[in-house]
Amino acid sequence: MKFVDPTLDPWRALPEGEAVAEGAEPGDLTLLSLAQWEALRARGADRLPAGARLGVRVPNDADVEALRADLPRLTLLVLDFPKWTDGRAYSQARTLRARLGWRGELRAAGQVLVDMLPLLQRTGFDAVQLRPDQRLDSAERALRFFADHYQGDVLDPRPRFRREAVAV
Repeated sequence: MKFVDPTLDPWRALPEGEAVAEGAEPGDLTLLSLAQWEALRARGADRLPAGARLGVRVPNDADVEALRADLPRLTLLVLDFPKWTDGRAYSQARTLRARLGWRGELRAAGQVLVDMLPLLQRTGFDAVQLRPDQRLDSAERALRFFADHYQGDVLDPRPRFRREAVAV
């Protein structure tokens, strides 16, 4: 799991409400809101340079299935947790990984707590931006806390539990 420090993150978010200027192209490692991406796509995102690395921040009430055709043009998807008690982004992540085959960086942002990390990892997130009051050492420990699971997950559907030898 990659932990993203917002002060060192190379991705630059285009300010909310600001559109990519007509005729202009977003720069490399530009993070757009879903609305900004949809406006750019309507103008012909298929004409963007092949090497441009773009990301989209997706609200947790958006239908990620609608991004199916766009996924090959995107490098990063940031799924939002506006409240730590709202888990819709887990379902979005599972849909992106298991059903749509997304292999780019999938980042959790917003109200992301250390306690959420094992489930974030199991549903397909590979990067997180923790809430500012959360500690990195606690986050790393949380990922090691449960080593085995009875159920498989989005990346490996096979169960991963240890079988202890039974003495007869």
